[in-house]
Amino acid sequence: MPQSILKRMVSITPIEKKVTRIRASDGLELAVEVRNPAGSPALLFAHGFGQTRGAWRGTATALATQGYRCVTFDSRGHGESARVPGGDYHMEQFIDDLCLLAHAEQHKPILVGASMGGLLGLVVAGEMDPDAFSALVLVDITPRWETKGVERILAFMQAHPDGFASYEEAAEQIAAYMPHRAERKTEDQLRPLLREGADGRLRWHWDPALLNGLVSESERYQPRLMAAAAQVRVPVLLLSGGRSDVVSRDNVDEFLRLVPHAEHVELPRATHMVAGDANDAFTREIARFISKLSTPDPQVVIRNEVL
Repeated sequence: MPQSILKRMVSITPIEKKVTRIRASDGLELAVEVRNPAGSPALLFAHGFGQTRGAWRGTATALATQGYRCVTFDSRGHGESARVPGGDYHMEQFIDDLCLLAHAEQHKPILVGASMGGLLGLVVAGEMDPDAFSALVLVDITPRWETKGVERILAFMQAHPDGFASYEEAAEQIAAYMPHRAERKTEDQLRPLLREGADGRLRWHWDPALLNGLVSESERYQPRLMAAAAQVRVPVLLLSGGRSDVVSRDNVDEFLRLVPHAEHVELPRATHMVAGDANDAFTREIARFISKLSTPDPQVVIRNEVL
């Protein structure tokens, strides 16, 4: 790694952090967390389905200490953001929300999008609003994905409709689902992910209605996603997990044909949950990528490598 990047990674800047709420175009309120004031180089983080803005806490904090403005948010129907009345979710709502947050920044942000967040970023950058972002970082997602991997994720999400009796029970189920993780989730880590119902049971923070429309019909969006990817003109970094069952090597190769200027880096120890499995390496790769954007070198050859 170049010394300039190492120096940036170890320098410390005080973080100014605040949580606010932004009203979407249809009136629904989104919970948004901002690290550092407007005017700093901005990164907008869009999490995957079933996650919250907390998925980015380690990376957003590390990059904020380097002076970047890091904006994380809970997608509608997730975390502390409001749920759609009647449960009528569709892709255009999420696209509109992402455009709104991008244009709220003084300068074009770099989008860091995992899974669902990355797919939304492709549609925005390649179809809806090419000027929304200055660059894209896609986290283990491509316009076409492995159905079996997604089915495994959804099976876990649907497996506990009645919730959990305790945080310990929830931690046990998560540990069984992710046996590669050495550390079990603590109660403090689980509190933002679960809500206590009137019956005392703990249920996931996301709206179950999300599974009915948005997710059940996701594969029909693939032609649109492929077309959008082919029109993306901003710099792109694809970070994939070497142990992912959602994005295969075939998916990656197809994406690189669609977006020939894209850079691909595989993190071999990571599954689909790249930021959680290999956060230090994940953060270093983003820092390297955005540092290169700020000091472009016409002699740099686009990489496609495994770390």
